[in-house]
Amino acid sequence: MNSAADGAAARKGRILVLDDDRLVLATVVHGLAQAGYEVIDADNGDDAILLAREHRPELALLDIRMEGKTGFDVAEYLRDVCRIPFMFLSAFSDEATTAKVEALGAVAYLVKPLDVGKIVPTVDAVLARLRAGARSPAPAPAPASAGDAAAAAVAVPQDMLAIAVGVVMHRYSLTRERAWQRIRRLAQEQGLTPELQALRLVQAVEELARGAAD
Repeated sequence: MNSAADGAAARKGRILVLDDDRLVLATVVHGLAQAGYEVIDADNGDDAILLAREHRPELALLDIRMEGKTGFDVAEYLRDVCRIPFMFLSAFSDEATTAKVEALGAVAYLVKPLDVGKIVPTVDAVLARLRAGARSPAPAPAPASAGDAAAAAVAVPQDMLAIAVGVVMHRYSLTRERAWQRIRRLAQEQGLTPELQALRLVQAVEELARGAAD
């Protein structure tokens, strides 16, 4: 990369990517670099922490389950020591994992499998929000509900939302708009965001399908 390209990447933002799957790591790194970001990558938690301390990225994208230090371990260090925001890219979206993601304070949570076309817009939006927050006075603290925490921590792929709406349309013979309204109502009753309610609905359907196949 030439000096002009280096300068452009530095202005776009510096990102740390952690994943022990080398193929996934290379794909995400390439996609973010193509989008104009300066990318630092690591395939284990110890290296990720060292790189974060040395290069001070604006945002970290973390896989969760790995040998040695997990993505959760790295996230705790980034939050408590480096004050670096982080988001998770994980194949796991069970209730325990989601609860841990929320407790750690991730700025986003994307469920694999993903393509870079979904990751880059999320990174763009997260950095824009973080930068806008840094320029604005801090608001007075207010009690956070479970739904507020989920909204802050979880970004659900759009195809997952579409699947959930389709399931409800088919099950209850509803229009698309009525199906989405039902998902929103269920989410409100349970103190969740509609997106997280949709994710859980799809997970439940997948569990039923696996049970029927056994």
